[in-house]
Amino acid sequence: MKFIPCYFLFLSLTLNLSGAEKPNILFIMADDLGIEGLSCYGSESYGTPNLDRLAEEGIRFTHAYSQPLCTPTRVQIMTGKYNHRNWLYFGTLDPKERTFGHLMQDAGYETAIAGKWQLQSYDPPDYPNADRRRGTGMKVEDAGFDEWSLYHAWNTEDKGSRYGNPSFDRNGKLNGPLDGKYGPDTSVEFLLDFMTREREVPFFAYYAMALPHWPVNPTPDSEEWADPAMRLDESDHYFPDMVHYLDKIVGQLEEGLAAAGLKENTLIVFYSDNGTDTKVTTQFRGEAIQGGKASPLQTGIRVPLIAHWPGRINPGQIKDDLIDASDFLPTLAELAGVEVPADWPIDGISFAPALFGENEGAREASFFWYDPRPGWDKERFARHIFALDHHYKLFSDGRLYDISGDGLKENLLEDEPDAEAIAAASKLQAVIDEKMSGPVSAAAKVEVDAFGDPLN
Repeated sequence: MKFIPCYFLFLSLTLNLSGAEKPNILFIMADDLGIEGLSCYGSESYGTPNLDRLAEEGIRFTHAYSQPLCTPTRVQIMTGKYNHRNWLYFGTLDPKERTFGHLMQDAGYETAIAGKWQLQSYDPPDYPNADRRRGTGMKVEDAGFDEWSLYHAWNTEDKGSRYGNPSFDRNGKLNGPLDGKYGPDTSVEFLLDFMTREREVPFFAYYAMALPHWPVNPTPDSEEWADPAMRLDESDHYFPDMVHYLDKIVGQLEEGLAAAGLKENTLIVFYSDNGTDTKVTTQFRGEAIQGGKASPLQTGIRVPLIAHWPGRINPGQIKDDLIDASDFLPTLAELAGVEVPADWPIDGISFAPALFGENEGAREASFFWYDPRPGWDKERFARHIFALDHHYKLFSDGRLYDISGDGLKENLLEDEPDAEAIAAASKLQAVIDEKMSGPVSAAAKVEVDAFGDPLN
């Protein structure tokens, strides 16, 4: 990883990165929530006062991107690599990879993860060709985390609930089902306990939220929760409750840090793994927006990104820097005061400068290689390769879209493009060509169907 020397000196002085003064980092990633889901971005369907306040007291990014589905984002965010570098199949992370957990351990951090894993095994045992893939991914104990409390940790059958009466693996011991408990609450309890216990050393806590992913169930704040028989009821009616509860527990985490005297030296980052589920329609800036999860549309990949650090990040900032999932690993490295090892090639670009008012090294375009196959229930998906900047999105098959603005605009340019669009397409094609010319995993070289059999 390359640093601009004068800037790195500035950042080191600003953050006081030596020893115990390294910043604590709480990284929260929602599961299935596009920018239309937060009121600070313009949502008119849900109130998110705690996240709105974090944005007001910190920085809100308007052009942050994820992959369209959860595993592609989780693999990319943890390794700093675009998916075609290390893709195996949906629900797995190559066990040979190094993650941001390893990076933070090497930087002297205590590390923990809570919530959702889904990186070791995915297909049910009776799914066609499942025997080729089951159990082949990375287990959390090998991924750079000292402690964990996870739903969906290993195989997918008999995993219980992630919400009401939850089951989870905590540091290698199965807990649950816990009658009357709510899964996200157990994650918050675990993380607050971890962060409080590790207060004498820098910590990295990764909260891979379950909320507001399907199944859409009541929360403890829903009227139906009072009836134990209704706690696993499924209805889209509960989606607003899930967004509200997501916001509530973010507030609880911040309050817990403050009560422990840790708030002043803890950076909180909030992000999402992909857009909102397609079954959900949200009122956003006067329009009805259907969720775009699993699609390469703006509604599938444009996600919230908020950073909050009292006294270190100037409040009230709104920035349009392009950021994608590969950028988090080098950002964490820079914040922790370490370099990504030279033998650990990554695609990401640190956005740490943007947190502190600098513009050095900002990316000009983001690249996407997306193909969640093979995997159970992935028959309806297809491979997409594209690149985008602030104004245009170009697919590898030549389709060019106008995506300009802070909203979720997506207009296919079917007529003869003007000079600006032609120049943008040329730039984005160069990005695609450059990224595809580098290392590509064996699995990514062959396009397959949902069962893992080669197409054509």
